[in-house]
Amino acid sequence: MRNDDTGKTILVTGASSGIGALSVRALALAGHTVYAGIRQTATRNAAAVADLTRYGTDHQVDVQAVELDVTSQDSADAAVDRILAERGRLDVVVHNAGHMVLGAAEAFTTEQLADLYDVNVLGTQRVNRAALPKLREQGSGLLVWIGSSSTRGGCPPFLAPYFAAKAAMDALAVSYAAEVLPFGIDTAIVVPGAFTTGTNHFANAGAPADRDRAEAYDLRHQPLMDDLGKRLAALIPPDADVTEVAEAVVRLVAMPHGTRPLRTHVDPSRDGSEVVSAVADRVRADFFRRIGLDSLLTAGSSL
Repeated sequence: MRNDDTGKTILVTGASSGIGALSVRALALAGHTVYAGIRQTATRNAAAVADLTRYGTDHQVDVQAVELDVTSQDSADAAVDRILAERGRLDVVVHNAGHMVLGAAEAFTTEQLADLYDVNVLGTQRVNRAALPKLREQGSGLLVWIGSSSTRGGCPPFLAPYFAAKAAMDALAVSYAAEVLPFGIDTAIVVPGAFTTGTNHFANAGAPADRDRAEAYDLRHQPLMDDLGKRLAALIPPDADVTEVAEAVVRLVAMPHGTRPLRTHVDPSRDGSEVVSAVADRVRADFFRRIGLDSLLTAGSSL
């Protein structure tokens, strides 16, 4: 199905694999023009680019890769500039780029934490700074943030740097939601649970650089760390499918401005994040009303 008058131009970051790649394909099938933000398109991720190209041809959808390294402002600017030059507009940005680490918190160096924040948090800021001037000029747009139930849910140990980065990204998204709304720009946070299949999170997770400290924790916790993926997988129903996250993104893009919920949870493990978020977001909305910021809320702001 080709893009039509109702189709939007969409940029998805971190789209070489996992939720990003699934979202690109689902959005393209829904009739949108989709740019898959992928770094090292000519080298490390050349195979992913080739697969995406084949997908576009086989399904006759408007989808293509764009070089995008979210740790570089120049790269973010160039990616958005290319999209605007080719399409004349950008309607939706899906912040999906991220990296996970696994290990005892103390054993990660501060440089490792900084690198993780650079991708998971600062990367969204770079892409926003590249894209938002055009969205504000248009008077319309949508920011979709792929979060994590870990920010408010069960939050198991040995993933602390990743969880901390996701929590920081979530806080940034919530502030952006109010600030960009007067420009006609919506915000939607998609909150996946711990899907242990269908993504490369656990397989590609980074490890602590300080091996001496890591080994001290291994003596106490190694069996727990080794089995963490299995323990999480045991909570997930056998019919759970990570493509549900991509379909949630498609539904949010299709919704009219001002009606989108602030958060959409896709958590088959039911780790409690949805319960905590419902209270926190309602408190935030109530506080906005008490201080006269009602104009910065939408119908879905406390949902």
